[in-house]
Amino acid sequence: MENKMKWERLISDKRFGLESYHDPKRGEMRSDFQRDYDRLVFSSPFRRLQNKTQVFPLPGSIFVHNRLTHSLEVSCCGRSIATTVARELSRKYASQPEVVAKLGEIGDIVAAACLAHDLGNPPFGHSGEKAIATFFSEGAGNELRSEFNEKQWNDLTKFEGNANAFRQLTHSFRGRRNGGFAMTYSTLASIVKYPFESTVARKNKFGFFSTEVESYNRIAEELGILRLSAEGEPVRYARHPLVYIVEAADDICYEIMDIEDAHKLKIIPTDTVKDLLLGYFTPEQQAHSEKVMAMVSDPNEQIAYLRSCCIGTLVYAAAKVFVDNEDAILSGTFEGPLLSHIPEPQRSGYARCNEVSCKKIYCAGDVVDIELAGNRIITFLLEKLVHAVRFPDQNYSRLLLARVPEQYDVDAPTLFGKIQAVVDHISSMTDVYALDLYRKLNGMSLPAV
Repeated sequence: MENKMKWERLISDKRFGLESYHDPKRGEMRSDFQRDYDRLVFSSPFRRLQNKTQVFPLPGSIFVHNRLTHSLEVSCCGRSIATTVARELSRKYASQPEVVAKLGEIGDIVAAACLAHDLGNPPFGHSGEKAIATFFSEGAGNELRSEFNEKQWNDLTKFEGNANAFRQLTHSFRGRRNGGFAMTYSTLASIVKYPFESTVARKNKFGFFSTEVESYNRIAEELGILRLSAEGEPVRYARHPLVYIVEAADDICYEIMDIEDAHKLKIIPTDTVKDLLLGYFTPEQQAHSEKVMAMVSDPNEQIAYLRSCCIGTLVYAAAKVFVDNEDAILSGTFEGPLLSHIPEPQRSGYARCNEVSCKKIYCAGDVVDIELAGNRIITFLLEKLVHAVRFPDQNYSRLLLARVPEQYDVDAPTLFGKIQAVVDHISSMTDVYALDLYRKLNGMSLPAV
């Protein structure tokens, strides 16, 4: 028997939590994958991304990317890669119309998954993830170590935004419907970049908490995703193939757009940015781009033009890598992200941008200041809320817990459930809300009277 995933199973519009309502023969103007996309756009967690840090502080006079604008751009980019892949693979499967029909859906699936990929990220960017994890591994939360089993402790000390996104989309929070967002199986599988549990995390990256293992097992079994671990071992799966496209779109957007934002903020000078972005092209292509840039004098417009050219060439390169390696991807043997396999000069151009980002952007003063402030705010909120759920009868605890939205089950029957409710609440906060709550709890601000 061939050990290979099949597109016929990988693309499924069955909805998580609403399986009993599934009717594959139902014909409507709008597909269920398009409904996934629309459902996300109109959701509160998606709207809150507009007040969550991407890299740079939320905008003052210069508008830079936040999590919302980043997610929208990733969605556009992912759809472009996916539709290119679908067009090319449809030729390969021309004699199998049922496969071609399935491939025609992947643009909508990837677009929706890209919108959802950052829903689990806490406030203050990736520093927020570190703040939650280190609260338990290094901070006051470490005293709870003996209260949890190994899986639960790894969930907390290796807290990961991707795993939290899967939880946000699938968990039935108190008062909410079964299945969380009730997304399609294929969209949910397409956001799980690291399809294994926290006890076998790689560089603290994993795809689902211990409380969501069975949820992912159900999705993987339905879609025919290859399981890499034996029964009784920590759960590990091969990636759903569309994860590679979502990941590539994310990588393309954050790398190129961070460079453009840094230019707008005058962290990196115009000439340096031009050299970086021109590095994605051959000498002939560079000459053409320079002619086009000469038509406008605004440096921001020149950089915007180069940015669009870079994204276009990377989209095509990522799609080609996927198509060329489809068999390995379906067999679960493909190694690394798509962008690690793109040809020259794109590979070197991407590597140079990544090097400059690490040296000039991610250690910039404002970026580090956000990390420091975010760490302090999240640590403080965790200290107060964890204490409150452990000692709910204390007067301060009662007052504080009254502020927690009802959907978060701070009265869960187990301590781990209570702590998860606290983490759910804090990770869902916007930067602005977290800062405002921090100030109020410290007596630094009061409601207007």
